[in-house]
Amino acid sequence: MTRPHEREIHTPAEFDAAVIHGSLVGHRVQSVDLTDRTFALLTVPTTGAVFLGCAMQPEAAAKVRADGALVFPPVPDLPFDPYRARLYSPDELFEGLRDEGYEGTPDARAYDWFQRTKADGDVFASMLRSIHDDAISDALDELLAGARVVGVMGGHAMGRGTDAYAGAAGLGRSLARSGFTVATGGGPGAMEAANLGAYTAPLSDDALPEALELLAKAPSFTPSVTEWARVAFEVRARWPKGGDSVAVPTWFYGHEPPNPFAGHIAKYFANATREDGLLARCTAGVVFLPGAAGTVQEIFDDATPNYYESRGEPTPMVLVNRAHWTERLPAWPLLQALAADRPMEAGIALVDSIDEAPEALRRLHDRSAS
Repeated sequence: MTRPHEREIHTPAEFDAAVIHGSLVGHRVQSVDLTDRTFALLTVPTTGAVFLGCAMQPEAAAKVRADGALVFPPVPDLPFDPYRARLYSPDELFEGLRDEGYEGTPDARAYDWFQRTKADGDVFASMLRSIHDDAISDALDELLAGARVVGVMGGHAMGRGTDAYAGAAGLGRSLARSGFTVATGGGPGAMEAANLGAYTAPLSDDALPEALELLAKAPSFTPSVTEWARVAFEVRARWPKGGDSVAVPTWFYGHEPPNPFAGHIAKYFANATREDGLLARCTAGVVFLPGAAGTVQEIFDDATPNYYESRGEPTPMVLVNRAHWTERLPAWPLLQALAADRPMEAGIALVDSIDEAPEALRRLHDRSAS
C-alpha cells in the first residue's frame, strides 16, 4: 500500500520520476514550477492529484482540472510561499542582508506582512498563514523522522560575549557530538548559542572559542539586527562546513530575528502552534536554561503531557541553575510537586551549572531505559 508521503512531490526531479512511471494519479505536487512541463501534464493522467502552489501554463491547468485534479495556484505578491515543501535556510531568510540590510530580507518582509494582516479580520490572510504553518509542520516532521531530538530552551536576552552564552554554546556542541539533534526556539540569546554549539560540533575544538570571540563584536540584536546578523554570517563564512541543528522561531515575535546557525529553520506565524510543536518533537528531552516568562511557559507546556503521558512515556526535563529555578522563578518546586509519585518523577532533574546538563540528561535516559 502506498503511504501518503510516498505520493508527495517536492522537486522537479521527483515530478519527472513520477511522469516516467506514467501517472500522477493521487499525487500531491507541492510548490514545484511546472511552467516548462506542459507536455507531461497534458499527456499523463492526474485524476485525484492535488497541485499546491505550482505555476503552470493555462492549458495544463485546464487539462488537470478536467481530469479531476485540484489546483491551488500560487498567490501573487506574498513575501513567503504558503505551500512551501521544505524548511527555511538561513541564507533564504537573510537574502539581501549584505546589500539592503535586515529590513530588505524575506524574513523582515514576512514580518511586515504579518503585522499588517494579523488583526484585519481577513479570512484569506488567516487562511494563508494556516496553510503555511501546516506546510512547515509537515516539512519538520519529514526532517526529524527517527531523530533523537533534544530541545534547549532559554531566554533571548543572553548576550554574546558572556559566560552564560559560552556555556549554552558548549552545551549545544556537547549534545550534537553525543548524537542528538539540537532544537531551539530559533531566536537570539540562549537559543542562538545552542545552535552555534551544534554548528561547531564537527569542527576542531578551537573553532567555538574563536567564533565566540568574533560574535562578541555584536553582543545583541539591538540596536542593529543588520550588524548582529552580519557578524553571524562572518562566522559561517569562516567555518562553512558546520553541523546541522533545528530552529523553530515565530513571526509572532518578529522583532526578534531568527539566528543564522541552525541549518533548518521552521518559522511559524502562529506562536501556539510553534511552541507546542517544538516541545512535542523533542523526543529525547529538553534542557531549560535560565529564562523569564517564555521559558517558564515552556517548562509547563512540556510538563503537562509528561504528567498525563498524553504523548507516551514522559521525556526527560533538565533545569539548569538551582538559584534561578528555586528562588528567582521557583518553577522547580512546582515541577517536583506535580511529578511526585508519577512516572515523570524519574525524568526530571535540577543541576547547578550548565556543564552538568549533558550528564544529567544521560542519567535520566538510563533511568527510563531500566
